[in-house]
This record gives sequence, structure tokens and C-alpha cells, in this order.
Amino acid sequence: MKAWLLAIRPKTLWASVAPVLIGTAMAYGDGVSHFPSALAALLGALFVQVGTNLANDYFDGKSGVDAPDRKGPVRVTQSGLIAPVAVKWAFILCFFAAGLVSSYLVARAGMPVLVIGVVSILSGLLYTAGPRPLSHLGLGDIFVLVFFGPVAVAGTYFVQSFEFNNAVLVAGLAPGLFSAAILAVNNLRDIETDHRAGKRTLAVRFGKAFVRMEYLFCVVLACFIPAIVFLITAQLPMVFLSSLVFFFLLPVINTVFTSDDGEALNNALARTSQALFIYAVIFSVAWVL
Repeated sequence: MKAWLLAIRPKTLWASVAPVLIGTAMAYGDGVSHFPSALAALLGALFVQVGTNLANDYFDGKSGVDAPDRKGPVRVTQSGLIAPVAVKWAFILCFFAAGLVSSYLVARAGMPVLVIGVVSILSGLLYTAGPRPLSHLGLGDIFVLVFFGPVAVAGTYFVQSFEFNNAVLVAGLAPGLFSAAILAVNNLRDIETDHRAGKRTLAVRFGKAFVRMEYLFCVVLACFIPAIVFLITAQLPMVFLSSLVFFFLLPVINTVFTSDDGEALNNALARTSQALFIYAVIFSVAWVL
């Protein structure tokens, strides 16, 4: 069980929970909520992320990207804690489960949900699979910004309300930006091993100074999103309270800018994920109230 928990990376799963929480809260506040659809969206998002994490563990282990000297948490494929074939079947089952859950949402909300579901699953698989994985091309940051941000929030809202609006799309940028910040810490921590393996993340391409500024840009802009949402809606000023999470992140920003220690950066990654969840809870409560 401990090995499987390592593989699914539970500390990162707030990236799936937060956008569904925000999208559901906005649907509820707008009087268009449908909780069975919200639950299905949450399960689908979690299955996609767990499948992506397992696929990343499997393919990076098989390709040699994950080396014994990596600074991050133990990877089960590379370390031999779980047989590669078991990890492979686990991510296949997760993506299958995501498709199964999504079938209910497709039946309810139609083709837009089918497109979102298929593209999300394929992107999760191709993040580290195939001859030119997204993560090796430096496209991982865009992937998490889009799919853990506006797509997840607006998709959650759409399956309940059958519509989109500008406020929902803009609100979705915040969890996407926080997720991109989480990935930036991950890439900063793994920059040496990724460089040796030919994994051309933005950190490898442009260096540590760039990825540290990327982290700062993402968390600062995420904390400005409530102000933009307020300008669009001209109501619900309480959403500004979610921006206070920036003060929670101040020591994390200091760690990201001053430390190359693997354990410290692992903690920074976890704290950023926690900040995302705290932000989502405050924003959602403020929207509902």
C-alpha cells in the first residue's frame, strides 16, 4: 500500500480536486448545480490525474529519466518497488475508469464533454509516453495550466449547467496557474537528472533563474484572479479573501528562490499544492455565500 501511495502521489491530487470544487461552487452559487454530475466530474478528474502520475512513473522508469540519484520521492518503477507490468495495468485501468465515468457526463451534456474527456485522457497518457512526450518538449506547463485550470473548472460548470461564461473561464486560470507552479518546483528539483536524460523541460531549456521566476509569476497571477473575476461580475467581493493564500506561500517562495535541496523543494511542492486547495476552499465558500 505504501508503494502504491508513492506511485499515485497523493500530495499532488489537490490539483484535481480544487478546480472541480471551484466549478461546482460557481454552479451552486449561480443556481444551476447538479451534484451527481459534480461527483462524476471529480471522480473523472482524479482518475485522469492518478493515471497520468502512474504513466509518468512507468514511462520515465522504463526510459531511464528516473535515475537512482534523483532528488524527488522514490519512483516505484525505477526502484523496483512495484513490477512495471503492474504499474502499466494500473494506469490503463485508471484511464479506462475515467472514460467510464465520463460516459455518464457525455450522456448528460453531449459532445463537448466527449471532446474534453478524450483529449484529457490522451494528454495524460502522452505527457510521458510516445516518441515525443509532452513533458520532454517543455509543453508540460501548458498542459497542466489548461487541463487543471479552465478546462477542469469550465467543464465541471458545463456538465451541471450546459453553459459557459467568462467568469468561470477566468476563475479556472487560478488552479491552472497553481498547478503550473507545482510543476515548476518539480522541474527545478529534477533539472540535473532531466538534463542528463534529454528531458527538455522549461527548467532544462532556460535554467533555474527562469523556472524560479515562472513559479513566482504563476502564484502572483493566480492570486490576482479573484480581482479579475470581481471586475467581470461586479459582485461577490468576498472572493478577494482567497488571494490571502499568497501570504501562506511567502516562505515557500523563499525556498524556491534560495534552495537546491531536494527535500526542501519536495516540501515546497507539497506546500504549493496545499495552497491551491486552501485557495479553492476560500474562493468556493465566498462564491456560495
